[in-house]
Amino acid sequence: MRIGLLGCGRIGGVHADSIALLREVTLVAVADAFDAPAQTLAARTGAEVRSIDALVASDDIDAVVIGTPTDTHYDLIHGLAAHGKAIFCEKPIDMSADRIRDCIRAVEAAGVPFMTGFNRRFDPNFRDLQQTLRDGGLGNVEIITILSRDPSPPPHAYVRSSGGLFRDMMIHDLDMARFLLGEEPVSIHAIGAALVDPEVATLGDVDTAAVNLITASGKICQISNSRRATYGYDQRIEVHGSKGMLRAGNVHKTTLERADESGFCKSPVEDFFLQRYRAAYAAEMAVFVDSVRAGQPPQPSIHDGLKAQILADAATLSWQSGQVVRLETGSA
Repeated sequence: MRIGLLGCGRIGGVHADSIALLREVTLVAVADAFDAPAQTLAARTGAEVRSIDALVASDDIDAVVIGTPTDTHYDLIHGLAAHGKAIFCEKPIDMSADRIRDCIRAVEAAGVPFMTGFNRRFDPNFRDLQQTLRDGGLGNVEIITILSRDPSPPPHAYVRSSGGLFRDMMIHDLDMARFLLGEEPVSIHAIGAALVDPEVATLGDVDTAAVNLITASGKICQISNSRRATYGYDQRIEVHGSKGMLRAGNVHKTTLERADESGFCKSPVEDFFLQRYRAAYAAEMAVFVDSVRAGQPPQPSIHDGLKAQILADAATLSWQSGQVVRLETGSA
């Protein structure tokens, strides 16, 4: 398979590394709005540097990975679909659910494969947890708790353009909630505050938030987010069911553990998402390539991207209004 990569920043480099691990797959070309990162990544991977328009229209590329800023995704998806390219797109597909619906129409009209980059579904720990739930190993799922805390807050310039914590950060956890619950939420209630950096409130955002989701059968999911964790990148999931409890804990830098008269001490947890989810990024790219080769629809799909965006929009509305938001399960 011949792949092109749009966006040569931090996430583009991660995807380039994942592509390099795959057999009979070639990173043919890279493109970026800025020449320097494109040249750097091309030199590291052996790919060509092309303009964005040229890469989209290239006849020697079968599939394209989109790792560019969110506000560019809409036009790129339409262009790639028109040229018959399989598409892998980082989340979020777009900040507007209606514009995502436009993208769905373009992708389905062209009949091209499309995968949304919710990499956490491919974390080995979370995937094993989900498989256990699907196999009935925990009986009836009753309550899921998802905790996600970044080591430190992003710059204010990033906050201004991010769409807010619920759309930028929590959207991963909202997708994970759907992945684990096995049924769609019917209501959502969100609360939030600017406790890490009070200036964030003046930007119309929060840095600390919690959400409750409820499904039609009564299953509950609680999500907790913070932009600050003094001990590293905190990523945990706990599921309680009729047969017991499942827990996926943090990933530490090493398995080293020390015990003395003061107690037990482990090595620190991973610093951030690039380290914590290294295996997940590689696994999702392998699934994308295998799905396209087999003619199977890649998962998570473009519809999964839309449903997560709808939940993020509803969480934002709930926080702003202070009210529970009812969800139309057929709205996607």
